[in-house]
Formats: sequence, structure tokens, C-alpha cells
Amino acid sequence: MKHKETHVLIFAVFIAGLCSIIYELLIATASSYFLGDSIKQFSITIGSYMAAMGIGSYLSRFVGDKQLLLNFIRFELVLGLIGGLSVPLLYLAFAYTESFQWVSIGLTVAIGILIGLEIPLLSRLMEKHYQLSFNISNVLSVDYLGALIATLIFPFILLPAFGTFKTALFFGLVNMSIAFVLLIFFADKIAISHKKIIWGYSLVVTALLGCTFIFSSTLLHHFSDNLYNDRIVYAVETPYQKIVMTKRKDDLRLYLNGNLQFSSTDEYRYHESLVHLPLANVRVPKNVLMLGGGDGLGVREVLKYPSIESITLVDLDPAITHLATENHLLSKLNKQSLENTKVTVINQDAFTFLLDSTKKYHAIIIDLPDPNNAALARLYSQEFYRLIRQNLAFDGVFVTQATSPFFAHKAFWTIYSSIKSGGFAYAVPYHVNVPSFGDWGFIMASQRPLDLKQLDLIDQTQFVSDQVTESMTVFAKDRGFVAMPSSTIDHPLVLNHYLKGFKEWD
Repeated sequence: MKHKETHVLIFAVFIAGLCSIIYELLIATASSYFLGDSIKQFSITIGSYMAAMGIGSYLSRFVGDKQLLLNFIRFELVLGLIGGLSVPLLYLAFAYTESFQWVSIGLTVAIGILIGLEIPLLSRLMEKHYQLSFNISNVLSVDYLGALIATLIFPFILLPAFGTFKTALFFGLVNMSIAFVLLIFFADKIAISHKKIIWGYSLVVTALLGCTFIFSSTLLHHFSDNLYNDRIVYAVETPYQKIVMTKRKDDLRLYLNGNLQFSSTDEYRYHESLVHLPLANVRVPKNVLMLGGGDGLGVREVLKYPSIESITLVDLDPAITHLATENHLLSKLNKQSLENTKVTVINQDAFTFLLDSTKKYHAIIIDLPDPNNAALARLYSQEFYRLIRQNLAFDGVFVTQATSPFFAHKAFWTIYSSIKSGGFAYAVPYHVNVPSFGDWGFIMASQRPLDLKQLDLIDQTQFVSDQVTESMTVFAKDRGFVAMPSSTIDHPLVLNHYLKGFKEWD
């Protein structure tokens, strides 16, 4: 019997270690989705979590030996409930309150305290089976094994298959298995009066988590409807981001982690400005590299040039390029551009692709999301632009979207200085009004002089014209050039300026 009890307790330790890391990753990931700045959110979550674990470990000394097993089961019930509902509660907080960050910290602290109680209490429960040195080593080694498995299955299995919402609920139920197993195997050690109450609580919590899991799709739609003004026609959570597409009459919109990427009512203004100005500066554009732009709208514009022989599209998330080809609403908007035989789609990190690339391109067009987290900020660094220069033909032209020079003034000019520091002899900043975005900026660069006033523009445009391009390089006094230090991988200044700039206008 003692042998079985030992195995049951080791099982409890393993599940505890597995669930504890999952909860931490879930809260940090969900916070990153909603607030951006992944480094900040993971730092706050890890710091709060570790401090709370210390508090929990300290509080464990006040849990008496008399009802040690019963109290441990009680803590697991509370942990399963809070941990399982952590992400749904974060969705509620974001949809209906302005206190998301504090709710996130509160959940992290509550879960951390409960997890901090687990290990000391489990160690005490196992005292009669092992001496102290073996007891501590067994508990910690099994707990760390559970944590290792959690960190491996979270990004590769759980997030792609379930997303954060369902994963939280699922692991709340997994956490509940500890309470059920202990109630079954240690039934003779718990008083009948306590046993009935605990069983009742366990079944209620399990039913609550189970029902929430079953109706999670409906709940997610309800929450999302409060986050987006229009009807949601597509939503998926990938290992990289949350993708949502909405539609209202003829207005199709794409959001990544809650940030608008385009509106079909005016996206042509953005994509024509991004594509046609640099290509009009290339004598005969034949091969083009596009980094980002997995929606296919930029590629649609590039394909308007008869001289184009090949377009290499590099986008990290295969879900985006799949959406661009398989969703009839988006494929109609991009005119099936990604299915063109001239187009090669590669799902890879842009930085990694450039490191391995040996090909020289006549034009490199960057249509990446804004630098609102550390992973994206590195794609706006001088090191990244140095790689761009190495992959660009000597007479080639490079362009990047560069956020809003109005809302993120310092970030825009930081990108400009980073491009210059990346080794480009000439850089031309320009901007355009895109109603769904506001004033939006671009920076074009090359090793030779560039011209925006005497361009040989193609006729197949709705917005870009000779008259419009002449005004694009004119910046108002309050948004004109500001000398800024360049952004680097080690010191991502563009991230800080971007977040601060948009926060001021929220």
C-alpha cells in the first residue's frame, strides 16, 4: 500500500510541475497578445510568479500536519479553478475593463502562491516514505521534469491545437486530476464529513471547467465581438499570433493580435505606396523579395509589372499565407496573387532567411507588422538592414513600412537612422494618409540617388500618381526630421519609442 501511495504522490508532483509552468506561459502569452511588448509581459509574469511562489512557500509553514492531506486537496481545487479560468478571465478583463494588466498580475500572484504551497506540502506528505534528502530530491526532480515537458508541448502542440483559451481550461481539468486521485487513494485518511464536501466541490469545479471548455468557441466569439466592431468571419490562434478577420458590408479587415493590418476600403493606398514607388525607381525589376505581406496584397501590386520574373514571399506564419490562398474573401481581394507561378512562398523568419540567402534582388519590400514586441523590433534594427543591403543588387531599391510618423514620431525617425546605419547611402522617408490607419510612413533606400518627383509610374493604380508622390516627402514641422540613435538588436530603441508613442494617443 505504501508503494502505491508513493506513486500517487509522485504523480501529484509531476502534474503540479506540468500545470504550474503552463499557467505561467498562458498568462504571459495572453498578455503579450493583448498588450504587445512580449519581453515586458513575460518579465512581469515571471517576476510576479516567482515572488508569489516564495510567499506561498513561506505560508506553508502555517498549514498544520493534522489535516495536511485535506488542505493540500483544497489548495489544488482552488488552483485548478483559478488556473483553468485564468485566460477566460483575461479575455473578460480586456473586453470589459481597463485594468487588464492588474488582473493579469493578480491572477499570476494567486496562482504563484498556490503553487508555492504545493512543493512544501507534498514534501511533508512524502516524509514517511523517504528520508529528507531523498524526499526533497525526488519531489524537485519530478516537478522539474513536469516543467520541462510543459515548456516543450506548449509551443509545439498546445498553442497550435487549442490556443490559450482552451489550453487553460484543459489544464485546469488536468490539475483537478490531482484532487480526484488523492481522494480515491487516500479515502481512508479523510473523515467522511470532509470527504463529502470535498467531493462536492471537486465535481462542481470540474463541471464548471468542463462546460466552459465545451462552450469555449461560443464564448470566444462573444468576447471577440466586444473587441471588434464588425462581424468576425475568421479567427485562429497560431504559435505566433492571434489572427482575426472581420467583415462589414464591403469592408474586410485583418487583425493580428488585435492590431489592424488592412481595411479593404483603403488598403490600395497603403500597398500602392509601398510597392510602386520603389519599383518605379528600378529600371527593369525582375526578381523581388517581399518580407511579410503574407496576405498577398503587396504581391498583387508587384505582379502588375510585366518584367517581373520571380517574387519570393517570406512570411513566418503559414496560417497567414494559407488564409490568403484558401479564404475566398481574401483571395478575391489579392486576386489569387500567391497562386501565381511567379510567386514562391517561404514560411520562415525573415532574419534567418536573409542570413542564409545568397541571391541578389532588384527590389526588397518589407511589409512586416509594427515593432510592438522584441521579436519584431529586431526586424527594424541596423543589423537587419545590413542584411537587407547584402541581399540587394547594387542598383536595387529597398523599402519598408515604418509605422506612423504622426503617432510614433520618434519610432519612425529611429527606423530612418537605423537604415542609414545599416550602410545605405541614400534613404528617402515618405508618408501617406490611409484613412483606416491615419498618417502612415515608409522609408525607401538604395546605394544610388532616388527620385519621387519624376517617376515612370504604371497606369494600373487607384491612388498613386505623379501629383500625389510629389507631396509624399513633405512633412509638417511638428512631424519633421528628428535625429535619433539607431535601433540595434541589443538595444531595441524602436520598440520603446513605438510603444510610448502609441500609448500617448490611446
